[in-house]
Amino acid sequence: MSPCRVTSSRVSRLLPFFVVLHTPFSSHINVFNVKNCYTAAPIKCRDRSRGMAGKGKKREVTVAALQFSCTDDVKTNVDKAERMVREAHSKGANIILIQELFEGYYFCQAQREDFFKRAQPREGHPTIQRMQNLAKELGVVIPVSFFEEANCAHYNSIVVIDADGKDLGLYRKSHIPDGPGYQEKFYFNPGDTGFKVFQTKFAKIGVGSMPTEYQRLRFKDPFDSSQWKWFPEVARALALMGAELLFYPTAIGTEPQDGDLDSSDHWKRVMQGHAGANVVPVIASNRVGEEIIETEHGPSKITFYGNSFIAGPTGEILEAADNKSDTVLMSTFDLDSIHYKRASWGVFRDRRPDLYKVLLTLDGKQQ
Repeated sequence: MSPCRVTSSRVSRLLPFFVVLHTPFSSHINVFNVKNCYTAAPIKCRDRSRGMAGKGKKREVTVAALQFSCTDDVKTNVDKAERMVREAHSKGANIILIQELFEGYYFCQAQREDFFKRAQPREGHPTIQRMQNLAKELGVVIPVSFFEEANCAHYNSIVVIDADGKDLGLYRKSHIPDGPGYQEKFYFNPGDTGFKVFQTKFAKIGVGSMPTEYQRLRFKDPFDSSQWKWFPEVARALALMGAELLFYPTAIGTEPQDGDLDSSDHWKRVMQGHAGANVVPVIASNRVGEEIIETEHGPSKITFYGNSFIAGPTGEILEAADNKSDTVLMSTFDLDSIHYKRASWGVFRDRRPDLYKVLLTLDGKQQ
């Protein structure tokens, strides 16, 4: 699959609606040339990565999302991840996202003491070190998801490795789900890093782990349910912190307790909303394949539904995988063009943080 270059046709089809619905701001179209926001046409703009004039040089970045089935053997999975990273690099990728907890099966189907043996400290972690060497060799950025042991604590964590192999920092997953097949609270402490944005060689990126962070009904009766949520606040916070791209490594599939429940479309639409609401591209990587874990109640099976995708800054799907195949998805973005589109759209200009105090409550009641 060759890299996907977004064309201006998508925007040109939307342009009349912008004029009709937002005629008071129609002058912004001329100032920011909305119709060409995604094209590769040269523009003179400030190079924010260096704080000086870019003299017409575009800040283009090509992103890749990997999707593959896992075995329960670490070496086999890491070998496959490396092969796919190399494939993405050969096609021009600069930032390459690998799915969540890719070293083995998604073990959170069961509450098993022996599965804590899968956790390792960040320092000296063999998979992280291998990916650092790979990133340095290829000159690419790689976010790496892993099961972290930190003294007596355990986290679902991600390190971001820059194109020179440097570890830029750690994000620990903030929202920990708990329900049939996705019993993460048994293994993971709530993350203590807060939301993190990382300045890489190619872009300022936000990374969040989202295997099951959405509203999921445990039973068909909506009054007897376990609710797990996606959190739009996370994407907004990362965008406010300057993230130019949002990456979500993921592990999500069927429901062991309800074979008729398919959340894949809901899962995609919510993240498309994150992209559109913040005018920031979203890259989501999920696994595929059937995984069976022995539990105290017998075998538990999840079929991971893939559907990895890359969404553009208005939430449009640019590239999408199916629900079965190992896949490398790629798209190219002009970050400066998206920056000016985000500024012209006004979603951050017109925010009213003074009115959002209710978001700091659990019950919606302001003190």
